[in-house]
Amino acid sequence: MRKIRVLLADDHETVLEQVRAILRKDFDIVGTVNNGQDAVAETQRLEPDVLVIDISMPVLNGLQAARQLRTNNHRAKIVFLTVHEDQDFVSAALSTGASAYVVKSEVTSELVPAIREALRGGTYVSKTISP
Repeated sequence: MRKIRVLLADDHETVLEQVRAILRKDFDIVGTVNNGQDAVAETQRLEPDVLVIDISMPVLNGLQAARQLRTNNHRAKIVFLTVHEDQDFVSAALSTGASAYVVKSEVTSELVPAIREALRGGTYVSKTISP
């Protein structure tokens, strides 16, 4: 059975390393990038099943990158992984067509379930976010 292909986008190398370590057992990490423009380009080139992306990044932020991918009808599920716990950020992220929103403080317990829910066609928002 083919592993789910995941592209990681974050401007902090330590976060990329941590996420790679969490996901590598269950998923095929096809690449990492450190800005939104590269996230768009590599998503189009590599065609991952899932893009795990931060909101606050240089060149294009994660929200702008997600909007560009949806405008281009890219099929990758988008999972935001961010420090922002404000409901306005959650709403903005989900309005781009993203399937999941995980806060970085919950990455070890919530990222894998969020990706799995996104792949099932559902929506996942970190439990620490209050409605």
